[in-house]
Amino acid sequence: MSTINSGSGNRQGLLQRVFKLEEHGTTVRTEMVAGLTTFLTMVYIVFVNPQILSKAGMDIEAVFVTTCLIAAVGSILMGLLANLPIAVAPAMGLNALFAFVVVGAMGISWQVAMGAIFWGAIGLLLLTLFRIRYWMIANIPLSLRVGITSGIGLFIAMMGLKNADIIVPNPDTIVSIGNFASHNVLLGTLGFFTIAILAARNFHAAVLISIVVTTGIGLMMGDVKYRGIFDFPPSIMSVVGNVDVKGALDITLAGVIFSFMLVNLFDSSGTLIGVTDKAGLADRDGKFPRMKQALYVDSISSVVGSYIGTSSVTAYVESSSGVSVGGRTGLTAVVVGILFLLVIFFSPLAGMVPAYATAGALVYVGVLMTSSLTRVKWNDLTESVPAFITAVMMPFSFSITEGIALGFVAYCVMKLGTGKWRDISLCVVVVTLLFILKMVFVDAH
Repeated sequence: MSTINSGSGNRQGLLQRVFKLEEHGTTVRTEMVAGLTTFLTMVYIVFVNPQILSKAGMDIEAVFVTTCLIAAVGSILMGLLANLPIAVAPAMGLNALFAFVVVGAMGISWQVAMGAIFWGAIGLLLLTLFRIRYWMIANIPLSLRVGITSGIGLFIAMMGLKNADIIVPNPDTIVSIGNFASHNVLLGTLGFFTIAILAARNFHAAVLISIVVTTGIGLMMGDVKYRGIFDFPPSIMSVVGNVDVKGALDITLAGVIFSFMLVNLFDSSGTLIGVTDKAGLADRDGKFPRMKQALYVDSISSVVGSYIGTSSVTAYVESSSGVSVGGRTGLTAVVVGILFLLVIFFSPLAGMVPAYATAGALVYVGVLMTSSLTRVKWNDLTESVPAFITAVMMPFSFSITEGIALGFVAYCVMKLGTGKWRDISLCVVVVTLLFILKMVFVDAH
């Protein structure tokens, strides 16, 4: 018995030294509970990401495995190298842009489109290496940042409504309400309100519970075919190594690559600041310990993730759920990573989840992302007009890239037209000129 206790004590001592638990006022047990909590709030991505990427023609079970792998590796690296309670995984929003716009609407093969994600991730890594990342965030106006985030939220929500057949095409009115007597609409609606109600009641695993419930009902109704629960991981060679990095180096894809990079820039950086602030680790300027290591981990994880066939990786805002129950160190993130590795053996479940079971999650993400619109100065038209145009033009044009471009142009037009040209930063000028050049020389042809 003493030997067992000694071994347990040695392990705890090692964890204390590696993660500086006492210094952060936490314990091994607290960190493990926090890791489990974070995992339960974000494990939905292993079902939602393959579902979305399969719409682009990718193997759903292979993407399930690569999603688990990159979430595991990225989270463990974040824990070990940055010692932060932040987990990472493929980003919501970028996967929808990839599948529904770049592949679906633009007709580009998934191999080339994934190559564009790869180059966007390389751009993010270079911005990190040359310390331009926070300069861009600091110099792009709040109205445009909010417009971009909210626009992506509206776009994702529209995809969720479409996947559940709640909205359907209509030649006379563009879109209309679907048939509320259909299984898709009923269960998609049930899934969304399950998430919304549970989240409002502070259930950390609201999204996961919704997916399980709606898939289970679909199984009873005969919509879902049972494929088993446990199995050895399927081959991932149908996606790994098939990314067309060279094919993505096309001038016509410059706007797409820039969009991937810009969205990932705001998403990941904003989450890192938000979660560390909630954990009491960030200062007034948003800086936190081992920031450089954290930025490198999420940038490199994005590059690796895209190369093995998943959308860009980002820090997950769901990490705040682990922080809320006491997670303060990288041990929380390491626990999340280990749990993602274990989930790989549940690959049959990924193929069972129908589109309407994940539709509610997409709409819910839209709710969360559009909530930032309250931060816009609506009484100042030079700020509200660009934010509005950025947000609404993404779903209306079915293009995140065009929404961002028109938002930047609108910002410059409004500031110049009202004599407030001093509000326009050098960063905004450069980005706007690049978008105008794209419109003139790329889109026009």
